[in-house]
Parts: sequence; structure tokens; C-alpha cells
Amino acid sequence: MDKKKLLKKMKKNKKITHQPSYIERIKHYYEVFSDFSDIKYLLNNILEADRLLQQNQLPQDLPELLLPDDIQDTIFAFVNNKYPMGDPKGDQVWNEYVDNLPKLDKDIREFRDYLEDEYGMWAYISAPFVNDLAKFLNGHKVLEVMAGNGYISKGLRDNGADVICTDSLAWTKENETGKHLLTDVEALDAIEAFEKYQDDIDYIIMCWSPDGIDIDWRLLSAIRESGKDIALITIGEKYGATDSKQFWDNAEFIENDDVTKLNQHHQRFDLIDDQLYFVK
Repeated sequence: MDKKKLLKKMKKNKKITHQPSYIERIKHYYEVFSDFSDIKYLLNNILEADRLLQQNQLPQDLPELLLPDDIQDTIFAFVNNKYPMGDPKGDQVWNEYVDNLPKLDKDIREFRDYLEDEYGMWAYISAPFVNDLAKFLNGHKVLEVMAGNGYISKGLRDNGADVICTDSLAWTKENETGKHLLTDVEALDAIEAFEKYQDDIDYIIMCWSPDGIDIDWRLLSAIRESGKDIALITIGEKYGATDSKQFWDNAEFIENDDVTKLNQHHQRFDLIDDQLYFVK
């Protein structure tokens, strides 16, 4: 057999295996655990968030995406009540649950990773959160820096807010999700954007400044040195997954009812505890 025929035969006999996508796996868990409302509630939230993001809409708030501590006991009691002891069918059902449970636990904990990879959404920005933020801004002009794909600016613009949306866009050359901007984004880094628009704005929004990079501290320093009455609204995890140590060390936080109210729709859903802060 010549080489060309051999390659053709090998290609024909090669078994193509489909690796289920993240959402396909979530839908599979929904079928497997259809008798457990606590699990379906978490999965429904994931599926609905994905559905809205596919349509370039902001999702709703998420609950904490963690399985109940006693979920295995709940499943065991369910199987025992439904099948007599020693029933092979009961053993089969139990084994399916036990096989899928750790995979389910891992996947729901990694929903943020899916959002980052699929949509370029690093901070989870919900429609209720942005609605509240737009009401707070109340017609004041705002500059968003490091806007990424523009989730916050899009939500604010949809609510009639006057927003200048900027990002360096340097990361889009290496990241596929950066080719799917949700709104118009002007290619400026944070310092360039501030220098260009400082005379025209009342607020700056900075969401999830990169961990360990001091652009956030340089921006805060520039605001202070300008002497302008511009409030900085930052969203991030203090001394955690976002921003630089210099920024957190030097930020002066304003605590008031507005901060508390705005954080009502920005609650943690995984291990990252990011919040909204007013900084001066």
C-alpha cells in the first residue's frame, strides 16, 4: 500500500472525540441532577448569565456559586428513599451522581474562568449594578479607564449616562476576546485618558486594574496632583486579585451610604471578594 492510501485509511479510521464545552457540561449536570433544586438553581443562574452575554446584554446578579455542604447527604437520602437497599438500579444512579458531583463542583467554581475566556469579562458586571451606578452618576460626565471590552460603559450608555470609554487595547493583539468590544472604546491608556479629558469629567471609573502593575497608583497620583475635584470609583479586590500594592497602601477610602448601596448589587459569587470603592 502506497503512502497516500495509507494516510487516507488512517484518517478514515481515526476516531474523532468531541470534548464537551463548558456550557455543554453545565447542561449535562442539569439533566443528571434534575431532582435537586439547590443544584438546578445554581446551574440556571450560570445558563441565564451565558444566554444574556451571548446577546451582548449584561447578566443579572449571581448567587454564591457553591454547592451546599450537605449535598452528598441529600443525594444519598434521595437514592435511599427512591430505591430499595440492594437494588442494582439504585447503585447505578448513585454511581452516576458520585461520578459527576466533583466535576460539577469544579465547573461551577470555574465560571469566572469561563467568562474571562469566552467573553473577556474579568469583573462580573451585572445589569442591576450598572443601573444603580447610572442613577448615582445622575447625568455627571464620567471617564472609564482600562475598560476592557466595555461592559460597564455599555451598561451606563444603555442607561443614558454620558461616558467616555477608554482602554489601551494593547492586550487585544494577543487575546481573542478583545476582538469583540461591546461599545466604542477609545485607544488610550489610563494616564493618557486622564490628561486628555481631565477638564471635562466629574468621575473616573477604574475596574480591575491589573494585579501588581502600578498604573492605578500613577493615575491616582495624577488626579491628586491636578488639584481637580474628580472622584475615583474603583472596583477591585483589596490586596487581592487586582491593582497594585502601592495603590491600596496609598488610597484614601470614602465610606458612605452610596458605597454601601452600590455594593448591594456587586456581591461575591466565588472566592474573589471584589467591591466598589470611592477613593481620593
